[in-house]
Amino acid sequence: LRPISAYIFGWIFRWARLASLWPALANFLMHAPGLKQMIQSAGGMTSKRNFPKFAAQSFREWFLKQNFKIKSGSKEVILWPDTFNNYFYPDTAKKTVQVLEAVGYRVKIPQKNFCCGRPLYDYGMLPLAKKFLRDIMAGLKTEIEKGTPIICLEPGCASVFKDELLNFFPGNETARKLSSQVFLLAEFLAQDLETLKKIKKSNFSAVLHGHCHQKSLTGMSSEGKLFSALGLDIEILNTGCCGMAGSFGFEKNHYEVSMKVAETSLSPALEKAGSVPVMTDGFSCREQVQHISGKKPLHLAEALAQVFGLKD
Repeated sequence: LRPISAYIFGWIFRWARLASLWPALANFLMHAPGLKQMIQSAGGMTSKRNFPKFAAQSFREWFLKQNFKIKSGSKEVILWPDTFNNYFYPDTAKKTVQVLEAVGYRVKIPQKNFCCGRPLYDYGMLPLAKKFLRDIMAGLKTEIEKGTPIICLEPGCASVFKDELLNFFPGNETARKLSSQVFLLAEFLAQDLETLKKIKKSNFSAVLHGHCHQKSLTGMSSEGKLFSALGLDIEILNTGCCGMAGSFGFEKNHYEVSMKVAETSLSPALEKAGSVPVMTDGFSCREQVQHISGKKPLHLAEALAQVFGLKD
C-alpha cells in the first residue's frame, strides 16, 4: 500500500477519464470552498496551488466527431492524446491537428484510449506501467509495422517511449520500432523546414522554457532549427528545472522545494521576459509558469497555429 497521494497522482489517467463523464461536476467539487481543502488535505496536496480544470470536452471526443478533409496521397501520422492534453488542454491537441494538416499530413489517433503510464513511475507502480506499454504495443502493432510516425505533445510521454519502454523490453523488436517512431512536435516538423517556410503567414515573438525530459532526450536543437528557418523571434531560455517535476510540486511536503527550484532560474527569467509570451510544452511546466507569473503559457503547437494563420 502507498500513500493516498500516490493513487491520486499516479492514477490520474483513471480519475481524468471518470471526470470527463461529468467535467462540470468534477470541476465544482475540486474548486468549491471547503471541498477543495478536504480533497487537498486527504491527498497530501498543498493548498497554495489550484487544481487544473477539466475541459468540457476531451480531445478524443472532439476528434472522433470531426470530418476531416483528407487530401489524396496524404502521409499519415498518429497524434498521441496524452492524459493531460486530452482532458485538460484539448485546444493544444486541436491546434496540433491543424498544424500537421497544414503541413500535409493525415492525422489519426489510436483507436483505444491508451495511457503511456508516465505518472506511475513516480510512485513505483512498475507492473501496471509495464502492462500499459504491452497493451500499447499490441494495440498499435499494425501502425508500428507500417512505420507510422507518432507525435507526442507531452515530453514526459515521449521519454517513456524513448527510455522506459526499451528498459522494460530489451531486445524486443516491436519496442525498438515503436521507440524509433516517436517524435516530439518540433523534432518531427524540423525534418521538413522548406514546407513550413512556404505556409508561414506571420511572425511571432516569445521566450521558450524547455521541459527537463525534452532537454535530456533530444535537446532543444530542433526548436532552434524551426525558429531560425521561420525567422521567429523566440528566445530559448537557459533555465533548469521548473520545480514541478510531475506531481512533485503539487505535494504539500514538496511545495517549498518546488518554488526554490523555480527561483534558481525560471522565476528570474519570467520576470525579465515581462509581457513577452511564454512557451513551454510540458503540463507540469505550464502549471508552474502560470502559478508563478499568472500568464497562460503556449504550447509550440499553439504558437505555430498563429504563425501559419490557422483559425479555429
